[in-house]
Amino acid sequence: MCGIVGYAGTNDAKEILLQGLEKLEYRGYDSAGIAIANSEGVHVYKEKGRIASLRQAVDLNETAQVGIGHTRWATHGAPSRINAHPHQSVTDRFTIVHNGVIENYSELQREHLSDLDLVSETDTEIIVQMIERFVTTGKSTGEAFREVLSLLKGSYATALIDQHDPETIYVGKNKSPLLVGISDGINVVASDAMSMIKLTDQFIELSDGEVVTLTKDDVKIETLDGQAVHRDPYTAELDPADIEKGTYPHFMLKEIDEQPFVMRNIISKYKDDFDKIKLDEDIRRAVMGADRIYIVAAGTSYHAGLVGKQMIENIAEIPVETHIASEFLYNMPLVSENPLFIFLSQSGETADSRGVLVNVKEKGFKTLTVTNVPGSTLSREADFTLHTFAGPEIAVASTKAYTAQMAVLAILAVDTANARGKEMSFNPLQELAIVANAMEVLTDQKEKLEQVARDFLSVTRNAFFIGRAADYYVCLEGALKLKEISYIQAEGFAGGELKHGTIALIEEGTPVIGLATQEHVNLSIRGNMKETVARGASPCMISMEGLDDEGDAVVLPKVHTHLAPLVSVIPMQLIAYYAALHRECDVDKPRNLAKSVTVE
Repeated sequence: MCGIVGYAGTNDAKEILLQGLEKLEYRGYDSAGIAIANSEGVHVYKEKGRIASLRQAVDLNETAQVGIGHTRWATHGAPSRINAHPHQSVTDRFTIVHNGVIENYSELQREHLSDLDLVSETDTEIIVQMIERFVTTGKSTGEAFREVLSLLKGSYATALIDQHDPETIYVGKNKSPLLVGISDGINVVASDAMSMIKLTDQFIELSDGEVVTLTKDDVKIETLDGQAVHRDPYTAELDPADIEKGTYPHFMLKEIDEQPFVMRNIISKYKDDFDKIKLDEDIRRAVMGADRIYIVAAGTSYHAGLVGKQMIENIAEIPVETHIASEFLYNMPLVSENPLFIFLSQSGETADSRGVLVNVKEKGFKTLTVTNVPGSTLSREADFTLHTFAGPEIAVASTKAYTAQMAVLAILAVDTANARGKEMSFNPLQELAIVANAMEVLTDQKEKLEQVARDFLSVTRNAFFIGRAADYYVCLEGALKLKEISYIQAEGFAGGELKHGTIALIEEGTPVIGLATQEHVNLSIRGNMKETVARGASPCMISMEGLDDEGDAVVLPKVHTHLAPLVSVIPMQLIAYYAALHRECDVDKPRNLAKSVTVE
């Protein structure tokens, strides 16, 4: 992984590919490369590091109308120019880019390439070398491409150029996301529509086990066994302006500021003409028919799922379990008789969650995806989808997608409670409007929150976040945000657990950020904070209006207790942002991380 672009058209491919890769930088990567094909051959340029370095390596005098590009996030082999994509076969006839993980690459190497010294440490090189071997036995490029793909176990999204046919791109897909974009005299390949949205808004979603032969004038889709596939394109509803920073120094700051708008957008999308919740009746029946809900997610989405569990149980009175996707995939617990599985994913492409989805669908269980990308794999393959309407999220560290997921889960919880005949004084549409206003108040306090980051986090090597009940779940997210982008060792804990071991790590000056938005545990968490102060900690208290005490660093505008996590996370996001900024970290593209985790 992490991103693929391809272009066949009438214009010079170099700049189109480079700009496309720049639109995929948000996914995270450690190297990048392009290959362009013309009558003189295939020309490969690749570099470790940022696309800016790749640009310097590209020969501006070399022109071509066909090409492929790739941003790599290392899975096999360290980040290096040699391991960067594209990779070429021994004779340089074939050039390939690939996302995913080939699980049986060692076996394939022993069986088909035992006499060949590979250039790189990657599993990808196996694919291109095998294609060349199969072509030397008399197979056409298309036949060899399909045969090699049929032997692969694991995940792949791949694009191949043949030097003998420089006008054609061969494309294949299994588990890893890949789209084909179509237009007059131009056809493109993309891991994400936003990379090519300036060229076309018409995209065809590829399914697992499909291959594509693409030129500037034609797109031919087949299954691996040669059966023709016909599928209409969809219109990607993306505004190119949405994927630009505008006047902001970083996408993360822009996306933090967009959260009030996202809340209002969600309200408008889930409100009918009578100011009541508008939800698909089939989704309502699926939730109502479940004896237990299983929320499956990873990373930030998992933290949103923990909050969602509490909201659904407290509001709709349906038992909920929240699971880490990668653990559930290989260690499935006993499941109730009639469950509903809810998958939370910003990208809709999370490989671990998709693995669970495939597994539970085989067992006949109902599935619902909550995602920011309605055309994504998890959205297409689940029985139902709820869109979060957050707009493109570019920064690797998720902010607005997280709060959008919680908002949609709150709407789902109240809708279910209404359907069950429960008397509800809590109207999520009205309360989310209050949340949006509170978010604006907090995003306007940037100078104050920057000072908090400076006071508590400018030189520390570690930090702790503590809370109870829903606040604990937000503390997990606050700690994740800080460690993701500032590289401070940060951990979130339930306040009462500190004394069961972790308090041994508190020493003079250790920052401890406490959160108090829940009245029934307010005094308890304040007591826990005093315990850390007694051991020398430097305390930073964030509290809700009405629960605040003198000396609290941040006081949040009051919102409904069920929705407090949507507001309390805002200062944590901004504190993490400014901590990273002061430590001169790459805020939008933190090291070693990818936005869309498309491998298990």
